[in-house]
Amino acid sequence: MKKSVFIDYLFITLGCCMLSFAVILFFSPQNLVTGGISGLGIIIMDYTEAAGFRFPIPIWLTNLVLNIPLFVIGYRIMDRTYFVRSLYGYGVMTVAFYVWDFVRPMPGDMMLSALYGGVIAGIGIALVFRAKATTGGSTLIAAILQRWAFKHHSAAKILFVVDSCIILTGLLVFGPIAAMYAVIAVFVSSKVADTVLEGLSFAKAAFIISKENDIIADKILTEMNRGATEITSRGMFTKNNQPMLMCVVSAKELVELKQLVHSLDERAFVIVADVREVLGEGFTEAKI
Repeated sequence: MKKSVFIDYLFITLGCCMLSFAVILFFSPQNLVTGGISGLGIIIMDYTEAAGFRFPIPIWLTNLVLNIPLFVIGYRIMDRTYFVRSLYGYGVMTVAFYVWDFVRPMPGDMMLSALYGGVIAGIGIALVFRAKATTGGSTLIAAILQRWAFKHHSAAKILFVVDSCIILTGLLVFGPIAAMYAVIAVFVSSKVADTVLEGLSFAKAAFIISKENDIIADKILTEMNRGATEITSRGMFTKNNQPMLMCVVSAKELVELKQLVHSLDERAFVIVADVREVLGEGFTEAKI
């Protein structure tokens, strides 16, 4: 097995363990239905307990049973590599749900459960997605519906509708308070997942318009050891073409850059924008 493939499966394993940890120890004890098969599992487990079943249906069993027909259908529409990795993720999730059931749940504070559960779940989701896989559930439902019934709609939109229906069911079963905290958990997990997927190294992009562009570019290169790119721009008021410099620096270098520009041209026009991730020489090595 190639090293990159091994790392992908390691990410899937770790991600599934973290996601199932969040569901069993944070979401389930507080009845936070955040969508997906795990959300249905929380509802089914609560219903079977309230109905007086001798053996309430656990989340791991719901995940095991409901995903089987989805993967049978998904086999026909999914890329082979994607299918195999998702099937592996589904298996790890099921086992992890079972194992975490033996661990004592976290203290009963709904806000802390929503926040910390959301962070852990978000990291787990990002690791699985980064390895080009899923854990089945609503993601697979969305892919199937998009392929067979809603071809003119994106899978992301269908996934939103599917998860919204599950969350709405949680609202009807557990009431508005639990539903509102569940929405907080969904928001936190989505933001954390986006951050992990898009990169954790933040940088700044500076766009500089000045009559001293050549001197400024030379100083950036020699004094800051950073590069700069000249972009042709046109002022719509003067109708004149004006070169503009673009320079990407780390957050801690931004003050030095602004001081340098100001010392060379006090009337320079500088725009600073946030950059989520920078790949290449001088920053993060490109590993995609």
